[in-house]
Amino acid sequence: MGLRVRASSLLLALALELAVALVSVSAQQKFGINYGQIANDLPDPTRVAGLLQSMNVNKVKLYDADPRVLTAFANTGVEFIIAVGNENLQTMAANPAAARQWVATHVQPYIPATRITCVTVGNEVFSSNDTVMMSSLLPAMKAVSDALGDLGLGGQVTVSSAHSVNVLATSFPPSSGAFREDLAEYIQPILDFHGQTRSPFLINAYPFFAYKASPGSVSLPYVLFEPNPGVRDPNTNLGYDNMLYAQIDAVYSAMKAMGHTDVAVRISETGWPSKGDEDETGATVQNAAAYNGNLMQRIAMNQGTPLKPNVPIDVYVFALFNEDMKPGPTSERNYGLFYPNGSPVYAINAGSGSGSGGGGGFGPGGSLNPYYTSMFSSSSKLAITFPTGVVLLLAALFL
Repeated sequence: MGLRVRASSLLLALALELAVALVSVSAQQKFGINYGQIANDLPDPTRVAGLLQSMNVNKVKLYDADPRVLTAFANTGVEFIIAVGNENLQTMAANPAAARQWVATHVQPYIPATRITCVTVGNEVFSSNDTVMMSSLLPAMKAVSDALGDLGLGGQVTVSSAHSVNVLATSFPPSSGAFREDLAEYIQPILDFHGQTRSPFLINAYPFFAYKASPGSVSLPYVLFEPNPGVRDPNTNLGYDNMLYAQIDAVYSAMKAMGHTDVAVRISETGWPSKGDEDETGATVQNAAAYNGNLMQRIAMNQGTPLKPNVPIDVYVFALFNEDMKPGPTSERNYGLFYPNGSPVYAINAGSGSGSGGGGGFGPGGSLNPYYTSMFSSSSKLAITFPTGVVLLLAALFL
């Protein structure tokens, strides 16, 4: 039995190598992926590492610092953002030694084998009404930053925090972007910190929510990056053909109003659910495929926003897998590009940036294709069809 398992594993590994070689993906994907794990049926991280490598995705964002994941991705070259949970903020703010211990445990042992480049301290802290946690955020960020410096990692790992786009009081027109007045006392010093440490300001932005809230007044093509008349900012005369870019530029304008033009904006989360409840208008497979596919094509083109045309957008798509244990509406469990068994939820043409639609994607023809179907099943027959018509059939046990 042991020999059979080893032989099957070798066959599968060989098949993956051959598949990726024949697909001839032209370059690594320029988008990141959020790897959430609020589920009871996800594959082992070692298998996930193989999947992402076959997709040529080289940036991953975690919501914790799972040692299994960080170990599985050692020596893969994949760049990681890891996270300090909200529950740790008050302790770290009050006791910098706790931050140092966290860094010594969750960062230092994995570098340089695993490329950890950023630690997010807290997630959407300003979406709560917890003023103690809000006040603890910046001191905790500073404590983690100081700990990284003390341990000789300050030049390799930056510190940030992810915020909901709802920290903005005004987002349109983009040139009028402004942070909420009740958050100014917190955000101003955080921006000062980012300016001093040259770290990015992270935003979670979901045009889906705007469409869901008002489908009668929000243009679906506008939020899906599909052809539409667009809108024009009357103050700058810049035209916008999609909501996400308008939101990014609104954040830049809000930061400028606080005296900062020296901080980069990175989209730490964006995506579209493939399924939702009856009142979640727009949560469909077709719309999810359109949003993520069109976004990935623009990323592949090194496209910038109208306000920052020479600064390619930096985006982490949410999410890698559907997560069956997430609370809330049905949509929360259906943002994944993949089912837990490794099969794609829908096909995506990720493009190559050349306008041809080929290469640079997830699989044959630059698409996220059913080649990955049943990749993680315990016993499967894997059929791979390549553009040249070559077909490889093999029986494999994946234990």
